[in-house]
Amino acid sequence: LQTSFLTPPMAMSAYYLKGVLKNRIELMEIFKGLMPYLGIVIFSMVLLYQFPEIALWLPDYLFGEYVP
Repeated sequence: LQTSFLTPPMAMSAYYLKGVLKNRIELMEIFKGLMPYLGIVIFSMVLLYQFPEIALWLPDYLFGEYVP
């Protein structure tokens, strides 16, 4: 969901910022600024896909299935 908020064709955050700033910034400049954050989101998704224990350790710990 977060990835679709940052990337075209939806990119609601980019279009919202463009609407607020009107002619002071180009849409392409906004997308260039979003790229590092998009890289972090994609890296996180790959990391969680490869190692689901990262996301599951807290529920396992809280609900008694945690084995160190």
